[in-house]
Amino acid sequence: MVGRDRFDILTFSCLLGCVLILGLLLLGGQESKSSVAAIDKALEQQIAYQARVNFLQNLYRPVEDLRLKGQASAALLKLDELARKYPQEAHGEILRGEILLERDAVKQAIDHFVRAVRLNGDYVDQANPLTRRNEIQHLVDTQLPLFTRRARSNPQSQPLQKTLTGLYYLQSRLAGGCE
Repeated sequence: MVGRDRFDILTFSCLLGCVLILGLLLLGGQESKSSVAAIDKALEQQIAYQARVNFLQNLYRPVEDLRLKGQASAALLKLDELARKYPQEAHGEILRGEILLERDAVKQAIDHFVRAVRLNGDYVDQANPLTRRNEIQHLVDTQLPLFTRRARSNPQSQPLQKTLTGLYYLQSRLAGGCE
């Protein structure tokens, strides 16, 4: 059997230390690559989100312009045209709800706000650049008591119950509830 002196033990210890350090460096490099990948993915998502916001603003700008000019009927027709191209787009529903609300078609406006929030809950998120949280909150605050009274006085009315359910849904989403 070969004897082990201090030199052999020192050499073996240095070799073992080098192997451990190399292993840690390799593992640390993997962590670094994964964190860079995570940052890249988050950046890509942010860029895609910002592009979507810009796309929606540009797409619906003609509707907003017509609305500002007081041409609500023309704005609604333009929304119909866009809805045929983009049938599941929540932003059109939000704009339609706002226009209908301006025209005192409250029940229909509530329906469109509900559809929009169901399609994209970001409209009740205050941090979202397209948020309509304040408008929706105002709608719920003003209309919920009115529709609650109406529904109590006419409990068999399905349209009233549907509108009331929509208002409760919006209230829930404003409070942070999910679907």
